[in-house]
Amino acid sequence: MVKDKIRRIFGVILLGCLVGIGFLKPVQDYVGLPSAIKVFKGQERAVPHLPAGTDVISSDKNGAIFSVGKSKGQGQHSFSVHAVEDGDSVVTVEAGGFPLKKIGVTAMPELRVVPGGQSIGVKLNTLGVLVVGHHLVDTKKGQKSPGEIANIQVGDIITKINGESIARMGDVAPFVRQAGKTGSKLDVTLIRNKKTYHRQLQPLQDKDDLSYRIGLYIRDSAAGVGTLTFFHPDSQKYGALGHVISDMDTKQPIVVNKGEILRSTVTSIEKGSNGHPGEKLARFTNEDESIGSISRNSPFGIFGKLSEGLSNGHWNKPMPVAFSDEVKEGPAKILTVVNGTKVQAFQVEVVSSIPQKFPATKGMVIKITDPRLLKATGGIVQGMSGSPIIQNGKLIGAVTHVFVNDPTSGYGVHIEWMLDEAGIDIYGKQKQKAS
Repeated sequence: MVKDKIRRIFGVILLGCLVGIGFLKPVQDYVGLPSAIKVFKGQERAVPHLPAGTDVISSDKNGAIFSVGKSKGQGQHSFSVHAVEDGDSVVTVEAGGFPLKKIGVTAMPELRVVPGGQSIGVKLNTLGVLVVGHHLVDTKKGQKSPGEIANIQVGDIITKINGESIARMGDVAPFVRQAGKTGSKLDVTLIRNKKTYHRQLQPLQDKDDLSYRIGLYIRDSAAGVGTLTFFHPDSQKYGALGHVISDMDTKQPIVVNKGEILRSTVTSIEKGSNGHPGEKLARFTNEDESIGSISRNSPFGIFGKLSEGLSNGHWNKPMPVAFSDEVKEGPAKILTVVNGTKVQAFQVEVVSSIPQKFPATKGMVIKITDPRLLKATGGIVQGMSGSPIIQNGKLIGAVTHVFVNDPTSGYGVHIEWMLDEAGIDIYGKQKQKAS
């Protein structure tokens, strides 16, 4: 009994010591060291909180890829990596000649993009026609919905009828009339959850106007306004919105056949308040003048290529971009339009940021702090999505969502993922996503 009691006491003491060690600053600094560092050629990345009494040894002896420097300030040890050329290498953190941790260093080609902020109009044409609802056909034998009978569901995309491609709503009517005259069924090809299905659809005749109907509400396009986030001056690839465009009825992402962006003018602002998101009210400047194509609608925004150059006033020079683990809590600014077409800079605060290792939305929480923007909009409003976020001279992300119960705050997406979705070569490997 006595021995068991001694063992338990010793175990508690040992556990307490182990827990206590975890609170020691050198241990916390060691745990906080990254396992990998990404840096663009010509730029420098600082790694703070280097454990006291340690050294950093570079395997890149000749400094061909990067150079390492140590510094000490405000009682903290740190080191920085300055990329000289593209390539991969390793630094080792040592204590008394004993290796503690290896950190991979990847130096990538320099990348700069031009920040946006311009208000843009968005016009999307769906792949095929989108089913957005059902309706009943009033026949002599009662009310029925041919679409529901054929098990065609809201959110389905009709791509073919009787083997012929369907691109617009107007393509459907001739097939319906012909099937009504012959009494035959339509062979409908549709896409549901990325899988292809075939359905047999029998049009029914309305007893009042004698026309044949299929009992489906369909749509072939969508339109709205948003904000341009960036464009790449070498390739003319761009990114905007920072979030996917979904159909207003089905709430499903719109599968893009083709689309375009246009110039847009903000005419007024419906201010946001708790429980009620505000909105930018805008109009297309010229519906016949496309300024770019839309080839991709993804969770990170819309992407394509510009057909002409764009200016946002004072921020037309390409600027560096930041990886997600470079973003810090603290002051930043966004570029957006609140009246007409003038892009302005407004102060915000990065409340939190997640150093994401894999693509994910909602990587940042930001708060509007600029009195001018709060007075004009009440905070983040619809149409502001895509507004570029700039911190320490680098483009770090885009505004995406507003908190319904706090219109002064919302989410942002890291620019790293938008660039990747646009097919811009951020990692030194050619991508062809948005071409």
